[in-house]
Amino acid sequence: MRFISWNIDSINAALTGTSERAGETREVLKKIQSLNPDVVAIQETKLSKTGPTKKHQDALSELFPGYKVAWRSSVEPARKGYAGTMYLYLEKYEPVVSYPEIGAPEPMDAEGRIITLEFPDFYLTEVYTPNSGNGLKRLDERQLWDDSYRNYLQELDKDKPVIASGDFNVAHEEIDLAHPASNHHSAGFTDEEREHFTKLLDAGFTDSFRHLHPEEKGAYSWWAQRVITSKQNNSGWRIDYWLVSDRIADKIQDSTMIDSGARRDHTPIMLDIDL
Repeated sequence: MRFISWNIDSINAALTGTSERAGETREVLKKIQSLNPDVVAIQETKLSKTGPTKKHQDALSELFPGYKVAWRSSVEPARKGYAGTMYLYLEKYEPVVSYPEIGAPEPMDAEGRIITLEFPDFYLTEVYTPNSGNGLKRLDERQLWDDSYRNYLQELDKDKPVIASGDFNVAHEEIDLAHPASNHHSAGFTDEEREHFTKLLDAGFTDSFRHLHPEEKGAYSWWAQRVITSKQNNSGWRIDYWLVSDRIADKIQDSTMIDSGARRDHTPIMLDIDL
């Protein structure tokens, strides 16, 4: 099966926008569709609490014919039009869709950060992990989130194997970003965030990309949008992941980034796995 995950940074802008960036984003969506994924996971949709509009649905149907849509938006008391997640999956599948709350600090559970699809033999789940924020103002809450999320995945894993993707907002090791020395106190590369990601892997999960490419450098999934030369210079971070339960790690066939051209910010990541 082929799965693709992407932090899109506003699906409304992608589907209805007229800017150059919106055009670039639509081209990436077309590229994703051309790769014939079984499921597409999308983070940071930034939709309203009522979800995709008729215009959004029509655009998605045109871009991804033959796919069903599951979505989750931020709701009160969380900010409006914030975070949010979505799945597109082939119509031939009939997964059980759930929208878990994991006991995270308020209002994180209301920010639409997790959707899970239960298939007969495995769980597929996506996450948009909270950013620790400017000045690390949300770092304490972020650590509590990490603990709650790890517990959630472990509970799923007791039942059947788990495949988890998304924007985890952490570069795990120094090899996972271009400039580790100057970023040890930056959100996404603090000791605390990295330690919690290690705990997640130690709880029974495999980083699929590192499993196949243990020493590869310069492989990133995010480049600062506001820094024009970030992608030109490959000054990136690998903060998006496909994780799998350890017991199905031997079934991983490929785990890679999809080239998004000149578009900065996140690039999609793809997992091929024999299930």
